[in-house]
Amino acid sequence: MSIGDVFDTLWGDVTAQVSATPEAALWPLAVVVVVLLVPQLWHAARHVVTIAHEVGHALVATVLGRQVRGIRLHSDTSGLTTHAGSTKRCPLALTAFAGYPAPALLGLGAASLLHAGYAFALLWVVVLILVIVLVQIRNVYGFFVLLFAIGGFAWLSWSAPDPWRVGVAYGVGWLLLLGAVRAVVELGSSHRASSGQGSDADALSRITKVPASVWIVLFWLVTVACALFGGWLMLAELTSAVRVQG
Repeated sequence: MSIGDVFDTLWGDVTAQVSATPEAALWPLAVVVVVLLVPQLWHAARHVVTIAHEVGHALVATVLGRQVRGIRLHSDTSGLTTHAGSTKRCPLALTAFAGYPAPALLGLGAASLLHAGYAFALLWVVVLILVIVLVQIRNVYGFFVLLFAIGGFAWLSWSAPDPWRVGVAYGVGWLLLLGAVRAVVELGSSHRASSGQGSDADALSRITKVPASVWIVLFWLVTVACALFGGWLMLAELTSAVRVQG
């Protein structure tokens, strides 16, 4: 296959609009719900949410003129983005705040693409984001996690049957939206159980003097709002079909 053929295939996927059936949104939702409820499955899938979380920190830090020095992913599914620059409170607070809402906002973007019919394009966007993150990875575990994720999504995007590609695309949307909510719930539980001095909420509390619990509630409100709106976007065809049958 020539480079031209590869480009044509990629461009065809990016511009193709897929008419998904209502079931295409429901069975990935069922799978994601099971993943969220089974601890072992959630531990593996949470890496996706963590990557999105660290992307949020890195993106906002870059936009605000800070220098991103690297991203680390750990086997306990935690992550760390290091950055340097101005010590002013506003940039530091915005960068610290960006982590927990990031998966939900990315999930909302994914839901918007799916609602518009661009399921295949979403998969290639995921591959592109993962490749960009790989450049910033600074530890061995994180490097192999990213390689595995890039390989898996690239194979799916290129070789998997269309129904599988559509299903995985919806699964990504659901995992980001619902996983973001669960991550905030876990943050609240860990904060109540311990001092939680290493969390983003505590970092925000130190920067702004606003209690960490307030930031956790705000994280929860943002992620739940994104999950509700994103879910509505992905289930819009289903509700339309029910309305027509009624």
